[in-house]
Amino acid sequence: MLNIRTGFGIDIHQLASGYPLYIGGVLLTSEFGAVGHSDADVLLHAICDALLGAANLRDIGYHFSDTDPKYKGIDSKILLKDTFKLVKEKKYKLSNLDATVLLENPKVNPHIPAMQKIIAEILEVEEDAISIKATRGEKMGYIGHGEGIQAYCSVLIYRD
Repeated sequence: MLNIRTGFGIDIHQLASGYPLYIGGVLLTSEFGAVGHSDADVLLHAICDALLGAANLRDIGYHFSDTDPKYKGIDSKILLKDTFKLVKEKKYKLSNLDATVLLENPKVNPHIPAMQKIIAEILEVEEDAISIKATRGEKMGYIGHGEGIQAYCSVLIYRD
């Protein structure tokens, strides 16, 4: 019998000058970057939470505490690799994921193919299984005013 599960993840980070802006494992050129204990890659964090939720493994903060010095400045691709390792230990594979990044500036769309390639490699799937979309806040709220970045992700995992 095929065992199928879905998971949903969300992440939010403040934007400030003097920080890098990593999204989906890609460094974007921007005068503002995401503030966080790790590299603050909002997309990879949302994917981690979606995967962990689908496999009933709690959340990213449980596994990678933002008070633990060993995660200070860590590359979120490492967190995603470690998250997927936990999911695979429960014998699950990723079918697909669908994610949306909310950011006023800079434009995310030109970087989506690079993000898909990075994420697909980590999660051991074809790039076609990785759907990433981007939208803006249309000058409204903390996204539209350039104060923050947010990402949502849903995943479908399965095991035979």
